[in-house]
Amino acid sequence: MIGPGTKDLLNTLINIIKGGVIIPSPSWIGYRPQIILTDKHFHTLHLKPEHNYRIQPADLDEFVSKIEGEQHMLILNNPHNPTGIVYSRQELEKITEVCRKHNILVLADEIYALDTYDMNNFTSMGLVYPEGSFITNGLSKDRSAGGYRLGSCILPTTNTEKLQKDFKKVAATVYTNVSTPTQYAAIKAYEPNDEIDEYINITRQIHRIMGHYLSDEWNKVDGIKATRPDGAFYFFADFNELAPDLKKNGVKTSNQLGESLLSCPHHLGTVTGDACMLEPNDYGARIAFVDYDGKKTFDNYKQNPPKSSSDEIEFVKQNATMMVKSVDALRGWVDFIKQT
Repeated sequence: MIGPGTKDLLNTLINIIKGGVIIPSPSWIGYRPQIILTDKHFHTLHLKPEHNYRIQPADLDEFVSKIEGEQHMLILNNPHNPTGIVYSRQELEKITEVCRKHNILVLADEIYALDTYDMNNFTSMGLVYPEGSFITNGLSKDRSAGGYRLGSCILPTTNTEKLQKDFKKVAATVYTNVSTPTQYAAIKAYEPNDEIDEYINITRQIHRIMGHYLSDEWNKVDGIKATRPDGAFYFFADFNELAPDLKKNGVKTSNQLGESLLSCPHHLGTVTGDACMLEPNDYGARIAFVDYDGKKTFDNYKQNPPKSSSDEIEFVKQNATMMVKSVDALRGWVDFIKQT
């Protein structure tokens, strides 16, 4: 099935599938609002930083055993927004065992699949749980085509005809079709094409270089713990070691943390942990490492790709000066918080 963007498809799925929705937290900011708009029940599965915010099968098993209802749908975002983690095949197989045990459907949001830095490490949930997974993807992320709204959804191998029929009924009522110009663009974008393949490969390597540099540098700052991304263009930062100093400064929630980071002279823009479904007093934030000129950086990589780790660091310093400066800004903010 296709629709005018993955968001429309997610909304359609939430409408046609019976039962509650399980949202692992931290999560992409858009899941909760969509579910609230459909007036459905949702359950928040809080992921643990000590497990690098990965779903633990035992925790999922215990969690589902305690909630009511015969059927639930688990949202599984892989690669994961906001942490950048990528699940291994073995991890997905263990999660699938729990899903089969409890009759859990999976909404596998794989919008960042081709943004996995090493594609050998990516496994689609559709390969390990085909009978119970809805696999969603879209044109916007890996092809850098944000305005071209075309999403896709592969339906489970069980009850496919009925699901397709129900899906079509909702789709016909809500959006009818994807705009014709976007369909023609998508045909071209999805055809086998060496130029597009090269583009996707270079952009994923740029994401890797930028993400590893910035997360490594943030982890060197006292009081900050950051995930190291394996896909997409985000990582998640944990500020909870600074909780006593933050509270002394009147920063009592993650939203207030975001305001403090953004304030002059620090100017660090984040998405707050509260928006990512953390508890309000859990000091966390999503960091996007895309503050550079995309075309210029792409061209520079293509002309002279880094050949070593030292080359990669120099590549960041030459092409992403604002991100390099952000590390000093973060250190200055931490010093400010501790000294005030």
